[in-house]
Amino acid sequence: MRLASLFSKKSLPLIGLDISSTSVKLLELSRQGEGYRVEAYAAEPLPPNSVVEKNITDVEAVGEAVRRAVKRSGSRTKNAAVAVAGSSVITKIITMPATLSEEEIESQIELEADQYIPYSLEEVNLDFEILGASENNPDTLDVLLAASRSENVDSRVAAVELGGLNAKIVDIEAYTLENAFPLIASQIPGGTDDKTIAIVDIGATMTTLSVLHDEKIIYTRDQVFGGKQLTEEIQRRYGLSYEEAGMAKRQGGLPDNYVPEVLDPFKDAMAQQVSRSLQFFFSSSQHNAVSHIVLAGGSASIPGVDELIEERISTSTSIANPFTNMALASRIKAQALSNDAPSLMITCGLALRSFD
Repeated sequence: MRLASLFSKKSLPLIGLDISSTSVKLLELSRQGEGYRVEAYAAEPLPPNSVVEKNITDVEAVGEAVRRAVKRSGSRTKNAAVAVAGSSVITKIITMPATLSEEEIESQIELEADQYIPYSLEEVNLDFEILGASENNPDTLDVLLAASRSENVDSRVAAVELGGLNAKIVDIEAYTLENAFPLIASQIPGGTDDKTIAIVDIGATMTTLSVLHDEKIIYTRDQVFGGKQLTEEIQRRYGLSYEEAGMAKRQGGLPDNYVPEVLDPFKDAMAQQVSRSLQFFFSSSQHNAVSHIVLAGGSASIPGVDELIEERISTSTSIANPFTNMALASRIKAQALSNDAPSLMITCGLALRSFD
């Protein structure tokens, strides 16, 4: 068992590095007054199947993409923050006496961890964060315990190091999303106080529903569904290679029947997926509605999908853009960043770890 840096507290310049199933996305932020400035940004595609359902299967290919992203971004920062998927992490809130020091809590957790973790302790990376006094008993502390199989952490660290960077922080996707949420809070109608907000991140192969109440994560769930299905349908329908289909999806130029026969059915499937994900949340919590839906991930960039989902689910819906109030360094291409903005929530949350 190793105490990992899942919640490292050190404040140091960091690159946020999001390794998804189709690309490596890199972002570096700096402080500017009360806000932030984008200093470096790059996205590099990954070879097919080098990351499968958020698990790295080809460390060399991912490391090479990290290296290319660093070069393209022009960043000189060598330390990085990466994240593991929530589905590969076990989290548990445990209570401890408020009189214990942080070192004593660490010793206690190391002694008792096998009560909470269903794996052999030799196989896991473990970390904890003190959340504060327990609501029901001020004499005890709530402590968040997080554990992930070492292979999940090690493969990311190895890929980052192959790319020429040091992995200083390994975070958890759900918490990076919570970290980035204040960047979009002002875009939510009526504010976020006492509101329940759903963020639906529709990536290439996975859709992750994260629900926040009062800006804190209360629920997260992954389902296999994503933009890859649209790419494969374009490939099949128009006799293109997978790469050509991906380019055509982004850049246009497909036949006239593309929108009614291919894109519209995919948008319908997205709306059904969002509805189904919310039903799972309602059935496993005391909530039966959310105040607002935020769409994130690459598929959120499809024109009109927010209006369709708003209409189908009768809930106000918007597209995530964490950069709305940020300044941009001169080398940043504003249009490229704007196009990719919905898929950069996790990257933003990781980049913000510089300012902990």
